[in-house]
Amino acid sequence: MRICSLLPGATEIAFALGLAEEIAGVSHECDFPPAARDKPVMVRSVIDSTMLDSGEIDRQVGNLLREHRSLYMLDEEKFKQSQPDVILTQGLCDVCALDYEDVARAARSLIPEPQIVSLNPHCLADILNDVLRVGEATQRRQQAKALVQQLTARIESIRSQTARSSSGPRVACLEWFDPLYAAGHWVPEMVQIAGGADVLGSPGKPSAKVDWQNVVASSPDLLILMPCGFDVERTIQESSVLNRLEGWNELTAVRSGRVFAVNGNDYFSRPGPRLLDGLEILSHIFQAQFDPAAISSHAVKRVNV
Repeated sequence: MRICSLLPGATEIAFALGLAEEIAGVSHECDFPPAARDKPVMVRSVIDSTMLDSGEIDRQVGNLLREHRSLYMLDEEKFKQSQPDVILTQGLCDVCALDYEDVARAARSLIPEPQIVSLNPHCLADILNDVLRVGEATQRRQQAKALVQQLTARIESIRSQTARSSSGPRVACLEWFDPLYAAGHWVPEMVQIAGGADVLGSPGKPSAKVDWQNVVASSPDLLILMPCGFDVERTIQESSVLNRLEGWNELTAVRSGRVFAVNGNDYFSRPGPRLLDGLEILSHIFQAQFDPAAISSHAVKRVNV
């Protein structure tokens, strides 16, 4: 079997199911596990975001979408040469990965036409179900069931620990800075399971633009910065735009030193197994006496404000 995985979260699922040898192609963002970087790259971004701030990235993305142009390019020659039996992709977000219709059109040009498995999760249960769907499509049913059992056990372990707490912190999770976006989909659910109360997002609902005054009015005890696609250092670098906003210094989270940058790219943005690492990171952060030194700086750092 030959698999093209055009979504980082799907690639992580495939590797977790023992499909490393079957993967014939990946996207430019598929960087975990490290072996994924050795696979042929089938997709590239039209925008080089490495040297752009969040505001400029948003402007360029907006321009492309208004012109009905794709944000990503499929290397059709490599794609044809890979001759996939199964394609793993998504239809959840045009900004996050290659558009589903572009994938479907390319698949129709192949003989035989490959099976497309589109992953469109909104919550943790959807992600667990997607693991089973990938297992079904790739003949790894037992491995998928075992992985789901492991992930479910980790979720329930954290849920049982936080259930004993009478009240948790009020938490605001920001997924983008310019413009401001509150994290959605599975993130509010993760906050809830980890023992917090998300004051901006609702479980299963998409990420959404938020007015800064609404953030101030929500009076969060903790502010978690998790821009989509950014690691901790990039997040801290970009976060300087926030402390210039009116009311920043009056936020409870700021005054108490409870503003944290997390690795959104690895642990919160991608719908895959490492979301459970993100869940465990949140459960640590929500502890009143949390010390960031207890967790790798690759995962979380306190933001000095």
